[in-house]
Amino acid sequence: MSLADSPVHSSSSDDFAAFLDADLDTISDASADSEEVAVEEESILKRVKRRKLELPDGVINPESSSSQGEPKEDLGESSPKKNTCPHPGVYAGMCMRCGQKMDDESGVAFGYIHKNLRLANDEVVRLRDKDLKKLLRDRKLYLVLDLDHTLLNSSRLADITVEEGYLNGQRDALPDNLKSSLFRLNWMQMMTKLRPFVHAFLKEASNLFEMYIYTMGERPYALEMAKLLDPGDIYFNSRIIAQGDCTQRHQKGLDVVLGQESAVVILDDTESVWGKHKENLILMERYHFFASSCKHFGFNCKSLSELKSDESETEGALATVLKILQRIHSLFFDEGREDDLEDRDVRQVLKTVRKEVLKDCKVIFSRVFPTNFPAEHHTLWKMAEQLGATCSIELDPSVTHVVSTDAGTDKSRWAVQEKKHLVHPRWIEASNYMWRKQPEENFPVSQPKNK
Repeated sequence: MSLADSPVHSSSSDDFAAFLDADLDTISDASADSEEVAVEEESILKRVKRRKLELPDGVINPESSSSQGEPKEDLGESSPKKNTCPHPGVYAGMCMRCGQKMDDESGVAFGYIHKNLRLANDEVVRLRDKDLKKLLRDRKLYLVLDLDHTLLNSSRLADITVEEGYLNGQRDALPDNLKSSLFRLNWMQMMTKLRPFVHAFLKEASNLFEMYIYTMGERPYALEMAKLLDPGDIYFNSRIIAQGDCTQRHQKGLDVVLGQESAVVILDDTESVWGKHKENLILMERYHFFASSCKHFGFNCKSLSELKSDESETEGALATVLKILQRIHSLFFDEGREDDLEDRDVRQVLKTVRKEVLKDCKVIFSRVFPTNFPAEHHTLWKMAEQLGATCSIELDPSVTHVVSTDAGTDKSRWAVQEKKHLVHPRWIEASNYMWRKQPEENFPVSQPKNK
């Protein structure tokens, strides 16, 4: 829906709130070119100026005679509340309801919906409440998706290694699994590989969630990636949030998402950027297809592309997380629950599902934490507890797992002697990514090297 077609241009509507309400259902195309946007801005500004002479009942005309010093009729104590415009939204420096020029930078910018659009905090709350009711009627929640290393992996063309040279060949010469998932973007000097199962994932997830893209990349990059993921413009519309839309440097936030936090699930490979919203987050295992990606994160190993391999379609990260999302959705909308839908919180559902992963495990650590480091503050300790395990610092018969990097420690030898599970710390990390307890035999602890 273009701005020119929106209700704000209709003589039957002088209320920007009505425009936004309608626009929530069909958000405008954020990829309009700059010339089109400029025409839209000029058109809407003319309309706003005309509306100063056509204000609806109960809204003060900022250029009325009272503003020029003429006497103002006393309308009683209730008139200020009745006549004062709350300025719910600002577009190109003007209130969308009354046309008053606004220099105030309060509220939140929603430039990804419409350029130069800013909404007052109260209006954001109102719109979120309204949209949540609609979404819950449709039995949907919100899903915020990261791009890089979550849904895809990109590399600069200049960083493609000799062993990856085959990727530069003609599409017909590529392996079958790459023909529809590898894209060379010459104008960006970049190559992008979509994560296996991504199209099936988006199709299935769209039945359960209203989806957003949220990336720390620049907007041109985000829009180009959206075209690869959603060529039919079915899933995201203009719900594409990029670095320039963030309100805090190096941080992502749900303040620019028109969805209630209690109904938002986030998929991202980086926990640290969601400082205020970790309870909404499902942490994704990073997708490293290109060698440059492995190098960037300090991995001294061959990449999937160099090995001419890839993640599994049916057992990979996206197929796994789809099952988790389906379970979360099912629990949230469980008809057996007695509480109202609007009172439910998906963050509590996430906690419940996560705590089932290691719920019957009692874990003790050996030579995993730095000396004199408080064990309960370590990431692995916290992760194990979030997964439902009981963590201890003392050996006793109820311990089920010893987590260690050295099979020669006293606790490790005790585990072997008492027929307990001796596992590497990666066992906890893998269980966290997969949201189910992983086979212990896949995470053996190496024997100490002879000195």
